[in-house]
Amino acid sequence: MLYFVGLGLGNAKDITVKGLEVVRRCSRAYLEAYTSVLTVGKEALEFYGRELILADRELVEQQAEEILKGADINDVAFLVVGDPFGATTHSDLVLRAVNAGIPYKVIHNASIMNAVGCCGLQLYNFGETVSIVFWTDTWKPESFYDKIRKNRAMGMHSLCLLDIKVKEQTIENLMRGRKIYEPPWYMTVNQAAEQLLETVQKRKELGEEPALSEDTVCVGLAQIGGDDQVIQTMTLRQVASCDLGPPLHSLIITGQLHPLEVDMLRLSAVPDALAYLTVTNGSTS
Repeated sequence: MLYFVGLGLGNAKDITVKGLEVVRRCSRAYLEAYTSVLTVGKEALEFYGRELILADRELVEQQAEEILKGADINDVAFLVVGDPFGATTHSDLVLRAVNAGIPYKVIHNASIMNAVGCCGLQLYNFGETVSIVFWTDTWKPESFYDKIRKNRAMGMHSLCLLDIKVKEQTIENLMRGRKIYEPPWYMTVNQAAEQLLETVQKRKELGEEPALSEDTVCVGLAQIGGDDQVIQTMTLRQVASCDLGPPLHSLIITGQLHPLEVDMLRLSAVPDALAYLTVTNGSTS
């Protein structure tokens, strides 16, 4: 059996009892290490009672047969931070297992997709989830902005998942075939806000009606589920200059706000943002 085991929001003890039982009896256990990260080091997982094999993008996407090897006669676990089918799905690995005649089971857990409710916004008021990637000097995609525009046109909130770079190579090392990797880095909410504001300005110059403004109410999230989690409600302009501390960060762009949501957001609002937390015809800036 191939088990997909969710680890929860990143704390070592977030694994479920069922998940821990599976990990301890498996012949091998892989820790997926590129779509999300633990808020603790790998050594904090020693109480699982199993050596964990780090599974980077190359292993999962190009050498999946290594993970599946022997899973038809032994139990193999594939551990994923969050839920295995939350923010990032592993459907390709499921399909490979099925095609190889290997049965699979999923042990679910919490992920940022449902934990965002801790900020006070109601989950059924969220639209399509948005991914914001790091821009480069030569590549500045704006598809995230169009998805936020679509959500806000329907009055829906937008959960923005921010880019993670793990085991990235420079162009030079890639071209020379050298297995030298850059240190991991993670997008912060202020970096995401800067890209959003730049896109808003660019669209204005093209004559478009902006989907949001500097005064749009946003929620910055950091280390959700951890002991040091941070939730701050502020305007997009304020997000661009804030510091929420260590990763992982997520950003919410609000849509129409229910009065109860407004009351909840006031609990985490920075003082200068309180003036923008009002309900007018069912919506805010």
